[in-house]
Amino acid sequence: MRPLSRRAFTVGTTAALLAGCGGGHPAGPPATDRSRDPASAAHPSAAPVRALGRSVPVRLEIPAIGVDTPVMRLGLAPDRSVEVPPVTADDEASWYRHSPTPGRRGPSVILGHVTVGAHGDGVFRHLARVRRGDRISVHLENGATAHFAVGSVRTVARAGFPTEAVYGDVDRPELRLITCGGPRTGDGYRDNVIVFAALSGTAS
Repeated sequence: MRPLSRRAFTVGTTAALLAGCGGGHPAGPPATDRSRDPASAAHPSAAPVRALGRSVPVRLEIPAIGVDTPVMRLGLAPDRSVEVPPVTADDEASWYRHSPTPGRRGPSVILGHVTVGAHGDGVFRHLARVRRGDRISVHLENGATAHFAVGSVRTVARAGFPTEAVYGDVDRPELRLITCGGPRTGDGYRDNVIVFAALSGTAS
């Protein structure tokens, strides 16, 4: 598996993230990109949930697809691209540490592989199967848990990555899960799978 070159955003700046993986099977079929669609809101009529204080994520659970994984912290590579988790048999998700911690206001970003080369499936191998309303739980270092509800799942072409929809300012805590998907190409996968979710509850 070889990650593709990506541009990252820093504080106050939004830029494209073209998450990519190589090897193995595609995450799912392509779908229409609706990057301006406000459907990232899981339940627009629901009462807002109070944001949490800053605490880094340590574990991620997505019961609908059997994900229960530690979360590592990654930042920027020397070429200023976003780092991705190492290609290992015990694949883990990674939180992009220049994004808000899960439960704080803004879009928190967690990346994962769909395949890990000779090791087979990656931690986000079934991410494209997530559906609107599914629950995602992120356990934080301080003992709190941020619960999110999925609002939409999109498979978009890498060349048309919806930067503003993923990284743009939002007035509440949201979560973005990103992996690769669609058919294989010579340098990885053609598309990205992106899950958009909003904070639905918290626990201590």
